[in-house]
Amino acid sequence: MKNISAKEKIAGISLFGKPNFRVTKKQILFSTLILCLGLLALGSFWFKSRYKFDNQMSVKLQELSNVDYPVNPAPLSKNFQRYSQRKLTIIKRDDTHFDFVFEPTDTKTAKIVIRNVDLELLVPKAPKWVKKDRGLETIAFTDREWNRQQVSFPANSPNIEIIGGDGFEKQNLVEVALANNCLNAGFWEILLFTKDDGNKSLYYQSWFTFPMGHYKNIFEKINNISYWQHWWKLEHWQDPSGTIVKTNLLRNVIDQKEVATQFPLDEKIIVSGEQSRKVRTTLATNITKWRDFYDTKNEIKFASFRPPGFYDQNKPWGNQYWRIGKFDKAILRNVKPIGVAKNLQEIELVFTDTKTNEQNRLFISGIDLKKLPKLPVEDYPKGLYMPMGIGIPPFYQSYDDLTKNHPDVSPYFSFLLDSQERWIDHHHLAVDGSVMHLDKDNPNLLHLYLLSYERNTLIAHFLINLK
Repeated sequence: MKNISAKEKIAGISLFGKPNFRVTKKQILFSTLILCLGLLALGSFWFKSRYKFDNQMSVKLQELSNVDYPVNPAPLSKNFQRYSQRKLTIIKRDDTHFDFVFEPTDTKTAKIVIRNVDLELLVPKAPKWVKKDRGLETIAFTDREWNRQQVSFPANSPNIEIIGGDGFEKQNLVEVALANNCLNAGFWEILLFTKDDGNKSLYYQSWFTFPMGHYKNIFEKINNISYWQHWWKLEHWQDPSGTIVKTNLLRNVIDQKEVATQFPLDEKIIVSGEQSRKVRTTLATNITKWRDFYDTKNEIKFASFRPPGFYDQNKPWGNQYWRIGKFDKAILRNVKPIGVAKNLQEIELVFTDTKTNEQNRLFISGIDLKKLPKLPVEDYPKGLYMPMGIGIPPFYQSYDDLTKNHPDVSPYFSFLLDSQERWIDHHHLAVDGSVMHLDKDNPNLLHLYLLSYERNTLIAHFLINLK
């Protein structure tokens, strides 16, 4: 038998021709090239699949039963799930107008069409005056996408058509609602309401992903910028915390004064409207007064709102209420909003962070205080019920009202800033908005409430003397 030299062994050549396992530079380069090409192909396939669009598209609906969604806070009808298992087709009419066609899969369920919806009003659009500052533009887009926008259509609306079925929906459907959920771009929802014993109740609900190719095209059309400048923030959770906010780009101050304000910490927590339906989504015990929210000994969490758009008690959401742990004062301003001819008002609430002693400030601006409704405290949900952000619509609004009040021209804004004018992520703070109304009997007394994460509960009630 022929002896194998050391050199041959190192080279990996044996009597039986077995190859060696040494990798050459050429092999590394070739493998890297193949890997890169594979990743490029995979990325191209993902991009094409995610952003594909057509004038008519079938979109998958997700429907959840009571078993699937035991903490559903909606007022459920006795006919809930009796008209389910639908299909959705989205039809493009022009650059921003679309039809949503909900097809039945049986003869008893009606075909319901939401016609000619202007999605310029539901896809984030920044006010033109914030485009002077990249930070303000980012905040405007981020908060717009991460706040719920639910628009409703009465059954007799020219936008609604009800066809076929066993007659129940033609006779009993009272409202159709379309929602852009407070989640990643594209997570939308449809809700159908009837009346049980005179009360509006939900009999159908489903979730779907609005086609991202259309979403991208609408965004670029209405904002006149590339979608890719903001796509990551819109499609993923990436808040602009720490962004310097230049309030003078949003309004100019005419005058201001400190106003007498009460925050009755020992007042019982007030509950009405959707807060009364969300008891199961507030994960806390022995919380009876406002001060309980700011006592660090109390563990307060909320059921998280997660894709495609429902509450999950198994993934609790915390809070940072120590950042507004001590109320200091309120300031009332008359302001001249940018882009609006009329002078309006602004409320600033000043707080002390009970961990760092830093002063943090909540701004609610661009409001006409005299036009706020006069209500008793128990009817607070009928007040100005608004999210945080810039150029934002209300949480809930009729489509007719939305078409008359485009959010991107609204002077309203609301946000929290720290002592260095940096934007505070109110989602992690667990404050999602505010409610305001004038006192039923005293027009000079303003009631201002803070809404928790996902509006699960009120966490504060301020009584502000406007004189």
